Amino acid sequence: MNKKKRLANKKHRKNITRVKNLNKLSLKKVKKKLVVKKEVVVEENQNTEVVEKKASAKKAAAKKTTAKKTATKKAPAKKK
Repeated sequence: MNKKKRLANKKHRKNITRVKNLNKLSLKKVKKKLVVKKEVVVEENQNTEVVEKKASAKKAAAKKTTAKKTATKKAPAKKK
């Protein structure tokens, strides 16, 4: 029984390594995509957004809520 298990595992290992090697080869053959730089446009948009956020933050900080006072507890009545 041990021999059969060993042979089955060997077949599975060979199959897995074959699939991995095929995958590596196919990934090497793929042409690399050229990345178009759009960083300059993004930076300009970020600068304007930062200015808008600062202006809106000043408007929102107008009101503050007051802290509520808790009611004082009365001492229990003394028994006569």
